[in-house]
Amino acid sequence: MSNSSKTIERRKHPGRSGKRSRFKDKGRQVDPFSLKEVRQLLGNRSRNKDMLIEHLHLIQDNYGHISHVHLSALAHEMALSMAEVYEVATFYAHFDVVREGGKAPPPITIRVCDSLTCEMLGAKKLINELKKNSGNDIRILPAPCMGRCEFAPIAEVGHRHVENATPTKIDSILKSGNHSPELPDYKDFESYVEEGGYELLKECLLGQKTREDIITILEDSGLRGLGGAGFPTGRKWKFVGSEIGPRLMAVNADEGEPGTIKDRIYMETDPHRILEGMLIGAWAVEAEAVYFYLRDEYPHIREVLLKEIPKIEKAGFSELPDIFLRRGAGAYICGEESAMLESIEGKRGEPRHKPPFPAQVGLFGRPTLINNVETLFWIRDIVEKGPDWFSKHGRNGRQGLRSFSVSGRVREPGMKLAPAGITVKELIEEFCGGMLDGHNFKAYLPGGASGGILPATMNHIPLDFGTLEEYGCFIGSAAVIILSDQDNIKEAALNLTRFFEDESCGQCTPCRIGTEKACDIMVKTDWDKNLLSDLCDAMADASICGLGQAAPNPVRSVIRYFPEELS
Repeated sequence: MSNSSKTIERRKHPGRSGKRSRFKDKGRQVDPFSLKEVRQLLGNRSRNKDMLIEHLHLIQDNYGHISHVHLSALAHEMALSMAEVYEVATFYAHFDVVREGGKAPPPITIRVCDSLTCEMLGAKKLINELKKNSGNDIRILPAPCMGRCEFAPIAEVGHRHVENATPTKIDSILKSGNHSPELPDYKDFESYVEEGGYELLKECLLGQKTREDIITILEDSGLRGLGGAGFPTGRKWKFVGSEIGPRLMAVNADEGEPGTIKDRIYMETDPHRILEGMLIGAWAVEAEAVYFYLRDEYPHIREVLLKEIPKIEKAGFSELPDIFLRRGAGAYICGEESAMLESIEGKRGEPRHKPPFPAQVGLFGRPTLINNVETLFWIRDIVEKGPDWFSKHGRNGRQGLRSFSVSGRVREPGMKLAPAGITVKELIEEFCGGMLDGHNFKAYLPGGASGGILPATMNHIPLDFGTLEEYGCFIGSAAVIILSDQDNIKEAALNLTRFFEDESCGQCTPCRIGTEKACDIMVKTDWDKNLLSDLCDAMADASICGLGQAAPNPVRSVIRYFPEELS
């Protein structure tokens, strides 16, 4: 791990002593050699519980798996019970926990995305070919969305992504022996500053702009949370700032909704625009520290942030909060804000009951401002250019800009910056070069796996917050997946439901059992529509968080809009 990462992770959290009573594991003998290895890996990093997932990553990265002896040693070193460490390690998909007497995984792991867009473009065939031709030293695993849907199908060899993956491309990377992430061509700190970057932050820190000024501009612009919930940004900042401190901030960079690529593109091209927006937000609510939670599927962006964050800290800005970069571990549920907070605290990523809301009782029990990557990306432009610059964009009576992640059966997939309220017909024709040759537009997902499925005949609906709900859908993170007459809508719904079944955190019964039973019914030739409808109602009404509440949307859409697919 680089020195810059140690700089970020070594700091103690403000207001916390960092002292814990030592735990003596009387039920399990700690192997001295394994304890020595763990101590060497951890070095002088904090042993606080909130660092548990970071330390598990150290072991996984170094050994390729996490053995029971290392788990026991880590529990001893962090003064935690073995149960606490084990339940966290086994919750996250990217940790390979090897039980006592178990067999370690092969040295090379190839993951192939099997989410909807990749499945449409050949993921199943790719997985089968790789399994048929791979030796015992390679493990082939299906994986959920990797956030590169414009290059489907996607594979990952170690930490190196393969776009438009084929067996030949993957074999070439295997032979090269280079399985590390490729760094993107991004705008670094020096280039960003040369173009006027961080001048707005300086004005805020020097008192040339007040917190009220910034919040008023954001409110007037109509900027909303662009991670999916759509809560007005200025109002959120005002709410958090009114809570009794000390306060914290968390950045949600865990975009895992199938079809979503926008945050990745912003982070890998212009990361400092996001970081400046983050620091202005922290200043506006007087947050003592910021936690940047990045999904583990973006290792290349992690390398960028490890290089660039220390440059900000060394730039001489006054009164900056501490910045902590935290790494996810393969759990879609951690995109839900309260599950993300649990993960940052070193726990299983299980959503919290609300209220209280994170703005009141959030990270480590403190009022916490949580913003999505794209939301923060727009802060500087909106403040510098004025609220009217942002709000003047829009179509069909809507206001603002939206970053649409478009994939599927279009000629030019990718992230499309377009007016809020654009229709899918306009999006395909004006921004995506039309449909692929030989494909006729049949259906679309307006908001990723969670947002439901609509037929092409309903191509006139403005795509924005509040416009799709009456049709049983929503825009969410604006991940638009286009299906054609060569796609089976029933099979697409099954793919999406299997995703929810796999990604359910398991905390609540309606989601855990409901998604499983829905899949069982959907694999049959004839769906039991009445039973499926009952299951959908139970999940939507009784699930703790948005995953279980939205999981029925694809099923309901097929029953409502594609009855011919069921016969």
